[in-house]
Amino acid sequence: MKLSTPSLCLVIALLSVPSPCIAFPVSISPKNGLQRTVSLITPVKNGMVGNNERNLRLHASLRPAAEPLLASGKALARSGELLVDTTTSLEMYGGALSAAGAGVRNAGDCVAQAAASCRFKTAAELVCDELREAGLCLTEASGKLKLAVEEAMVDDAEFAVIVESSIPAMAKCGTSLEAAGAGIMQRIPLVEIGNRLEEAGESLKDLSGTVLKIAEERDETKLSSQRMEFAGSKMIEAGNMLSGTPVEKPKGKGWLKGGL
Repeated sequence: MKLSTPSLCLVIALLSVPSPCIAFPVSISPKNGLQRTVSLITPVKNGMVGNNERNLRLHASLRPAAEPLLASGKALARSGELLVDTTTSLEMYGGALSAAGAGVRNAGDCVAQAAASCRFKTAAELVCDELREAGLCLTEASGKLKLAVEEAMVDDAEFAVIVESSIPAMAKCGTSLEAAGAGIMQRIPLVEIGNRLEEAGESLKDLSGTVLKIAEERDETKLSSQRMEFAGSKMIEAGNMLSGTPVEKPKGKGWLKGGL
């Protein structure tokens, strides 16, 4: 095979490229001389796909849960703020119960940030980190509730029992959110991630009932309970989006803003 002078010069130039540099693959054709061939498709080995493709698939799958998860995070953050306001009205501000309310607020912020990250490409790691951070905030808040029980036992044993009844639901919600974030990192099926979000939502709805008992006569407590229950329902909806569970549509004119 004979090469023309320009083609021979190009071959010599490519052979002289230092080893750290990356050169495109070159094919030699008797008719067309030298041709540069660039492959835009990465070969798939043993049926496995690259990280970028997995990230894109995961992003496309997480996006439907973004809207309800964002509403859940905002409502949860507001519920925590109202719980702190409750301790102020009860003249307990600065204690362990206030710290638990602050933990709930921080957890809501993390959930909202996770929902916002669901809308962007290759943001699965951010969603994972924020959900796990939200779970950690609620787990720490459950620890603050245990301390609040010890503080309440000094003056009001009945109030201590009410606070103690909220610990299991708070801890379970934190564990479920942390597990959902860990599942994203481990790339488990989306159905399982959705199920874990649903478990966290159910725990929030259970927790809303015990929060109301803390001070049923206080408006701040009522609003905190309502916001927490709404956060739980929206988190369940987000889980349904991932697990494929049909979401019940409102009947009649309930879809109108504010209802009738």
